[in-house]
Amino acid sequence: MAVIGLFVNLPIKDLEKTIAFWTGLGFSFDPKFTNKDAGCLIISTSVQAMLLTEPFFTGFSKKPIPDPLKGNEAILALSVDSRQEADTIADKALTLGGSKANESYDHGFMYGRSFLDPDSHMWEVFWMDPKGPPAP
Repeated sequence: MAVIGLFVNLPIKDLEKTIAFWTGLGFSFDPKFTNKDAGCLIISTSVQAMLLTEPFFTGFSKKPIPDPLKGNEAILALSVDSRQEADTIADKALTLGGSKANESYDHGFMYGRSFLDPDSHMWEVFWMDPKGPPAP
């Protein structure tokens, strides 16, 4: 099997606010898949997040939309090139209307920060040494 990409679908309340948040963090949206009901957040060349207004999202699932403040439906983790970049993105997310999710962690070979976006989805930004953890 060869997977060529990943589309994460998330329900959102306010598309304009959500697009402003992610654009403020330096991300862009694919105009081919962005309209009044959805924004296609480009995370990388093979990973996108479809940010779907709640009414549109409910057309894809018969299950109710969970309240991300009461439980995590997922933790979305973004791998970056350095500790500094993890800090920069997390700090900027907080200034753009996100909120702190957890305390930062530092395992030496791996460092991360987390935040909740304006719809309370939990995102982690982390750096990991390509050499991996130290040998036991």
